[in-house]
Amino acid sequence: MGKLIRAISENGMAVCYALDSTDMVGTLERYHKTSAVVTAAAGRLLTAASIMGSMLKGAKDSVTLRITAGGPAGSVIAVADALGNAKAYAQNPVVELPLNPYGKLDVSGAVGKEGNLFVVKDLGMKEPYVGLVPLVSGEIAEDITSYFAVSEQIPTVCALGVLVNPDLTVQAAGGYILQLLPGAGEEEISQVERNTGALPSVTQMLASGLTPEEIAEKTLAGMDPRILEARTVEYRCGCSRERMEAALSSLDAGELRAMSQAVLAKAQRGVVLMAELDGGVSFAAISPEGKARAWMDGLKGALEVSGGGSPKIVSGKTPAGPEEFRRAAEGLEI
Repeated sequence: MGKLIRAISENGMAVCYALDSTDMVGTLERYHKTSAVVTAAAGRLLTAASIMGSMLKGAKDSVTLRITAGGPAGSVIAVADALGNAKAYAQNPVVELPLNPYGKLDVSGAVGKEGNLFVVKDLGMKEPYVGLVPLVSGEIAEDITSYFAVSEQIPTVCALGVLVNPDLTVQAAGGYILQLLPGAGEEEISQVERNTGALPSVTQMLASGLTPEEIAEKTLAGMDPRILEARTVEYRCGCSRERMEAALSSLDAGELRAMSQAVLAKAQRGVVLMAELDGGVSFAAISPEGKARAWMDGLKGALEVSGGGSPKIVSGKTPAGPEEFRRAAEGLEI
């Protein structure tokens, strides 16, 4: 679980959202097996999306951040709900680059510098809100700051960071977004600049044991901050068995065969894919242990089936309905 807090200055002129997303980014790395620099890039975007999601008002609202800039990581996407739960994905999860001139992971080199940040907010309206800004640096935090300044006209300071261990696990991750609210004057601007300019990096603060509350208080030092809200957030994927079955049911036989090749490359046990057709079922079965043909022979003993394949992948069709196919397939070893 991550921890997200919202704090405000006593005069109501500045608000800070601070997040410890270490567990969330660690989950991202475990799910997607990302290299260090991609973990840093996707983790930063995930952290920003989580904070921006928590700013939404409607319970069913969501925000999607996408960076497309021609870098070797491809497009990087993060999605968050209104509670701050988020998920992220990089088109190419493994990218190896030398460190940047500062001895840090080269995030901008991985995502690219010549491209755009897209912000899509689904607010339950007929059409979603879509904002687009050119990348400032590709380091993500500066690009988020630019988005708020250009698209929403909100003076913002954003800091994001991910510290990756030599074994590719995540040691620390998090960030904060501090915004000046309408009515803020030179005094508040100067105080915020002094505070944020004196802070170490987010990962340094988290690795030293500071909490999100303490980080927010440091950004609002001298402004008598108070904590308005604290919540737990998590890496949350909206996938389910039902949604996956619905997606698979829309595939044709050729798409199932193509998918089975990709599944075989990573499968550690037998997998059966099924797509419902008019008048029957199209299917593919994958067996890393080479039992696919034997499985097909067993299926032919129970149903009318056409098709064939190799010991590791078979595909075919049957006029049987989905439920009849499931009952027959579940009784066979793959």
